[in-house]
Amino acid sequence: MELEVTIIRRVSGDPCLFPDLFQGFEKVAAVKRIFGARTNQTLKSVRILFSTRKGYLRVDNDTGDIIISSPYLKTAAERDFYLDLIHELVHVKQFKQGKDLFDKKYSYVDRPTEIEAYSVAVEEARRIGMTEREIVDYLKVEWVNDEDFKRLLRALGVSTATSDRSGALARQS
Repeated sequence: MELEVTIIRRVSGDPCLFPDLFQGFEKVAAVKRIFGARTNQTLKSVRILFSTRKGYLRVDNDTGDIIISSPYLKTAAERDFYLDLIHELVHVKQFKQGKDLFDKKYSYVDRPTEIEAYSVAVEEARRIGMTEREIVDYLKVEWVNDEDFKRLLRALGVSTATSDRSGALARQS
């Protein structure tokens, strides 16, 4: 399925607002479910900052800004980056609700904010036609060990029958 959004990958590195780089997200049903009637207004207010460090995306727990690894923006598969943005938009909503995005009482895969964000991304992955195997591959990140990864898959309702990672590759940034 073709994504109905535009992701601009050439950036100056200067801070900007979400719609300056990412267009059409206000029409994505998953994003509308995240922000409801305030979708357009919220997206227009989300600041994007850039890091030159290797990595992915994250929401700053102090400001609510989305911080993007410039190398990842330039090289990520469009579908992965799209799902990552949706995941981070859930964290923007959580930040606005006053939630601690990095609550140390929980391990990464058990953290309620992560489960919620991953759940929305998995639901969207299914909507755009990804297979369970593709979803498993998308979800695998290098900082989660095998045992925790299986726990995350169970929490998200992703089939563990396809979770043998012997041939799966983690996303590279």
